[in-house]
Amino acid sequence: MPVKLSVVVITFNEERNIARCLESVKNVADEIVVVDSFSTDRTREICLSYGARFVEHSFEGHIEQKNYALTQAAYPHVLSLDADEALTPELEQAVLAAKNNWQADAYSMNRLTNYCGKWIRHSGWYPDTKVRLFDRSKAVWGGENPHDKIILSQGATLQHLPGDLLHYSYYSVSQHLGQINKFTDASSKAMAQKGKKATWAALLIKAPFRFFKSYILKLGFLDGKEGFYIAVSSAFVVYTKYMKLHMLQKDQEDKTSL
Repeated sequence: MPVKLSVVVITFNEERNIARCLESVKNVADEIVVVDSFSTDRTREICLSYGARFVEHSFEGHIEQKNYALTQAAYPHVLSLDADEALTPELEQAVLAAKNNWQADAYSMNRLTNYCGKWIRHSGWYPDTKVRLFDRSKAVWGGENPHDKIILSQGATLQHLPGDLLHYSYYSVSQHLGQINKFTDASSKAMAQKGKKATWAALLIKAPFRFFKSYILKLGFLDGKEGFYIAVSSAFVVYTKYMKLHMLQKDQEDKTSL
């Protein structure tokens, strides 16, 4: 017997992306739940036009918001997406097949990212396998903000679905740089809370190696100029994250010495 499926999405000012996301899931969803952190654009209007249940909830972090969204689902079987993601027709059919013959506790899928108008198939960005379809009694969002991931219960079974989850990440390099600033704020704070330390070795070695890994080892040069931008940005993320962590450590040391 087919299972009922809740599609859950978290949003904040996603009028540019959300219609594409909801259009791609309308044939697989038995309900759509959008948990929004008080958008000021047309996000609410667009979501309601797709018959979504629109819930407003203060944002405390990606992991916390996604776990809250799971509690709002009416059904135990959930497809959890970001607003800038969409199913390909092949993946849509795979999700429908899983609904009709649910065999695992969770299902993974490959994610294909569009960066500044180009689909990135190297640079360490593909296949970028994600678990997004699961029985919510067997899974929870975890990881380290802002890099959330599904953590499966011990003994949970996992299968892989054909098709791609399309990820429309950044429309411009300037948008990417702006997001880097937000993400490194969150990641450096998360690292500090876990007691991690920034060292000069990390600043001097990890950032250049990240460029080398993305551009050479992961064949980023095959992605053209976008592959170069990604490699440089990846190195910058590492440098910025550890520099911000270093500043947080210094602030804490200054307070302790008073």
